[in-house]
Amino acid sequence: MTVEDVRAFNRFYTGVIGALDYERHLYAPYTLTEARVLYELAHAPHLDAADLRGGLDLDAGYLSRILNRFEESGLIARGPSDSDPRRRRITLTARGRATAALLEERAQDMVGALLDGVAPADRPRLAEAMRTIRDILGTAQPPAQKPAEDVVLREPRAGELGWIVQRNGALYAAEFGWDAAYEGLVARIVADFAEDHDPRLERVWIAELAGRPAGCVMCVRDEAPGTARLRLLLVEPQARGHGIGDRLVRAVIDFARGAGYRELVLWTNDVLTGARRLYERHGFVLTAERPHRSFGHGLVGQDWRLELHAPGD
Repeated sequence: MTVEDVRAFNRFYTGVIGALDYERHLYAPYTLTEARVLYELAHAPHLDAADLRGGLDLDAGYLSRILNRFEESGLIARGPSDSDPRRRRITLTARGRATAALLEERAQDMVGALLDGVAPADRPRLAEAMRTIRDILGTAQPPAQKPAEDVVLREPRAGELGWIVQRNGALYAAEFGWDAAYEGLVARIVADFAEDHDPRLERVWIAELAGRPAGCVMCVRDEAPGTARLRLLLVEPQARGHGIGDRLVRAVIDFARGAGYRELVLWTNDVLTGARRLYERHGFVLTAERPHRSFGHGLVGQDWRLELHAPGD
């Protein structure tokens, strides 16, 4: 790959987006940068100017002019920061939230129009190509981390076990092309938990970001005595970069250890490279690999294990 290869791709993709965003309909009457600032404020309620400047890589003077215009237009309000009195916290007003919601709706429509021209059979391949670009370039230039207090781990509310099934089915179909058999597997796992589980030994976590579900994981009893199983770890694509996966895995480990399990196991597939790196960071060891055909694809299943207590403890 050469520099010109990357520039050629950028020109192509910019042309595709520009053709859809005719006459600046998407962001009007705001610039692209102003729309990005509104998006960040809508999705992270604890930001100040320094957070925005670092996260969006903006010149301080330029950002200050944008924020002044927003304040004059009644889109934002500024107040004292909860964590640092030297900083000013920036929040959207009701008018600002409505404006950000309108821009978000336009963006959703624009991307929907783009995908309407993609054959259903090609969409998994397109999603995988996008994920590959993010994985590779994201390693060299990691996304800005949002304030940790934006992420809350909690028990599922009414209806959110169904959300786990729906998001697993939709996300793995989009990113890996897995068919409905995977969603069926997830549905059985969730149904078994809902119908019969011991809250002292089994638990589900929902990761909430800016008031919305952004991830999940389960800890359930395994067939082997003294063994817990980690299942259905998921982080929404737009929520990655906040450390949610780390927090969910750590929650399972801490719970399993506190419940008296001797070991924690999980099953995954080799294509889930991000999840595998996460398990390795937390000390899991790969114990077995087996090729199989499931969910419409040839895969390599992997068993991972983490010892929680030394033998005899």
